[in-house]
Amino acid sequence: MRVGLLTREYPPDVYGGAGVHVEFLARELARLVDLDVHSWGEGRSGGVLRHRPWSALDGANDALRTLSVDLAMTAALEGRELVHSHTWYANLGGHLAKLLYGVPHVMTAHSLEPLRPWKAEQLGGGYALSSWAERTAAESADAVIAVSGAMREDILGCYPALDPARVHVVHNGIDTALYRPDPGTDALDRIGLDRSHPYVLFVGRITRQKGVPHLLRAARGIDPAAQVVLCAGAPDTPAVDREFRELYAELSRAREGVHWIPRMLPRSEVIQLLTHAAVFVCPSVYEPLGIVNLEAMACGTPVVASRVGGIPEVVTDGETGLLVTRTGGADGEAGTDGTRDEDFEAGLARALDAVLGDPPAARRMGEAGRVRAVEEFGWNAVARRTVRLYEEILKQA
Repeated sequence: MRVGLLTREYPPDVYGGAGVHVEFLARELARLVDLDVHSWGEGRSGGVLRHRPWSALDGANDALRTLSVDLAMTAALEGRELVHSHTWYANLGGHLAKLLYGVPHVMTAHSLEPLRPWKAEQLGGGYALSSWAERTAAESADAVIAVSGAMREDILGCYPALDPARVHVVHNGIDTALYRPDPGTDALDRIGLDRSHPYVLFVGRITRQKGVPHLLRAARGIDPAAQVVLCAGAPDTPAVDREFRELYAELSRAREGVHWIPRMLPRSEVIQLLTHAAVFVCPSVYEPLGIVNLEAMACGTPVVASRVGGIPEVVTDGETGLLVTRTGGADGEAGTDGTRDEDFEAGLARALDAVLGDPPAARRMGEAGRVRAVEEFGWNAVARRTVRLYEEILKQA
């Protein structure tokens, strides 16, 4: 079976959960099918063909530049029997290949443009183009993969014209041989952490979706003995960046032990940070699944996370961590534009303090999280389920 996998992110250029998903899925798929990966970038090596936006569009809206990459990907997909696209950055390439070559198109939805209205800040009018590209691809794809049950409901809610029989749940996975407790502490020492005090850890992009402002305000009220470590970079917009910097400065004035790491750390260092954190926190206001929570669990760390999207399918409340309900209501309402959600922030602070204040319970939750990650979210199983879906679609073609 000759498969073309389309993505924006691919190593070494991975900045979010979708990129992590594609990296590990591609590794496992390559053992099962004849796989070509098409991503953004330059050059070709090891079955990966990289495409850059057209130079004539340098300085143009990012959505237009994305569409130029989709066209280049489409032109390079001749001879593939099936194409599989990830995120709106590549979905239109998959759709055009379906039309041009008459091959099935499978689309994995890692998030949905209608549920991320704050992206209008980042893309301007390009948000209308990204929304159009995603809708066009989703409504005509032979299959749409949702990374969680909650995500499947969101897909059908956003795109009611889509036949529910074409929407399949295949959860994100985790490499539990790679993500596992690391007793080393050299990364902590380089960062300057005080190993005699516990720390709360956040890893993610500086974007409305990840709810970082809520965390920065909530952290003012947690145990003053705890350190706060923020592995946070790649701000969506200058305005979001300014907001983050202002809240970080306020938090740093209010308490000691606040560490901001604005660069992307090597995976080995992130694993060390995850391993030794007293608690990992995921304050997202929208999260189809939240692969970073799986990474923390695989490293044996308890998780405090928002009760949104697919997170409850990963984090078992009271067993592998604690879930905090957003009082802002549905995605797209209070909190997604950076406004206060004081009850949610207070709930985050209480949950973090509950874990920080009970190390034996935290240890039990961390151990249970590791077991759950190993038993239920292995990438080899994810790849096998994906290939079975490919085979079903090709039989119907």
